[in-house]
Amino acid sequence: MQDSLFDDAVPLAPHRRDLAGGAWLDVRAAWQSEPDELFEALGRDVPWVEEKRRMYERTLPVPRLLRYYGDEAPLPHPELARIRDRLTELYWDDLHEPFTSVGLCLYRDGADSVAWHGDTIGRGATHDTIVAIVSLGATRPFLMRPRGGGASTKLSIGHGDLLAMGGSAQRTWEHAVPKVPHAGPRISVQFRVAGVR
Repeated sequence: MQDSLFDDAVPLAPHRRDLAGGAWLDVRAAWQSEPDELFEALGRDVPWVEEKRRMYERTLPVPRLLRYYGDEAPLPHPELARIRDRLTELYWDDLHEPFTSVGLCLYRDGADSVAWHGDTIGRGATHDTIVAIVSLGATRPFLMRPRGGGASTKLSIGHGDLLAMGGSAQRTWEHAVPKVPHAGPRISVQFRVAGVR
């Protein structure tokens, strides 16, 4: 059991850490019990998609594999529905609505990454919300910084850890998973409410 997921040794108790601008971060080590089977099943059974995006006048592959399950879509593993229900109960006092969608990202190795961004498609651009992430597989750095510039916070998110970004975090902060020299595969499982992407 790790003492802290924050590289700057911020304690995990209490779990929630207030950030500037009405944003907050909740990190819980080893939150998902017995994550090995889920990691293996998702890696094997999810019909992963390699998307391409137009960037800088070129069409390039997205540096990770993706799959999205919208509201009411059948999920590839029953544990995902159980996690979604647990998260809805955990954050009900903040949201007053259920988590409804599940997004999956497979980072195959250290070369896979996601650039600085906020989940601002839909209501996340104008309203407080929560994006909850369960991490499975290899430990990877997770970076956060205030939108518009400022010092970044680096966390190490490992197998079975829960990270939730709440309040104004999606519109006042950005987050990223940078490339690293060496890493095993990691699956990020993101839970969102209706109308947030």
